[in-house]
Amino acid sequence: MSEVTKKSGDVTLTEFTEDGKLVRKIRSFVRREGRLTKGQEMAMDKHWPTMGVDFVKENLNWAEEYNREAPVVLEIGFGMGASLVEMAKNAPEKNFIGIEVHSPGVGACLMAAGEAELTNLRVMCHDGVEVFDYMIPDGSLDTVQLFFPDPWHKARHHKRRIVQPEFVEMLRKKLKIGGVFHMATDWENYAEHMVEVMNAAPGYKNTATDGDYIPRPDDRPLTKFEARGHRLGHGVWDMKFARTE
Repeated sequence: MSEVTKKSGDVTLTEFTEDGKLVRKIRSFVRREGRLTKGQEMAMDKHWPTMGVDFVKENLNWAEEYNREAPVVLEIGFGMGASLVEMAKNAPEKNFIGIEVHSPGVGACLMAAGEAELTNLRVMCHDGVEVFDYMIPDGSLDTVQLFFPDPWHKARHHKRRIVQPEFVEMLRKKLKIGGVFHMATDWENYAEHMVEVMNAAPGYKNTATDGDYIPRPDDRPLTKFEARGHRLGHGVWDMKFARTE
């Protein structure tokens, strides 16, 4: 039996032998996921106690986590966190939580969140599917965000794309009725794939009123990468699907 917790720059694996003896092993984020900069490491040390959420196999209580009742927005795979921090800064009336598996991104996000003195943002450094399985209460999320996930553009790799029927059904159970799954991608083929999966998924309705896609909402910040893409004539596709049942 094992349990995983994360503190600042390390992953702690708590394991028990067959006779119940406690065994602890440490795996460094540096070895596993790339080197943190000094600033990212300092941000992890300083801000993880207040903004970091350890992985445990029990449901989160949002009111206790944020010390208030407010709509919860969850982002899967926030990268370096610039967009997530901007959204939390612009919507103080909402609670934000981001999940990212790469610790340098978590460190960068905490550094920016700390500089902005945010109190409405939490972060996790763990596999998103496991977090949903064990920690997210059913029917508790107002919004789930998935922005610019890996497109796996080769046809033989399409099965690796995160937006698949099983995945979106898992999200649906965690959204409130009327809650929204917001996706964005700069790969047209992946956008078409997302729409195809979502149109076939039970309990969702496309919020678009003119075709399959929506204009970029004002609450999704324009990233530097995306702005450069626009200048080069690259497209970006936003989709919002609401849970209906």
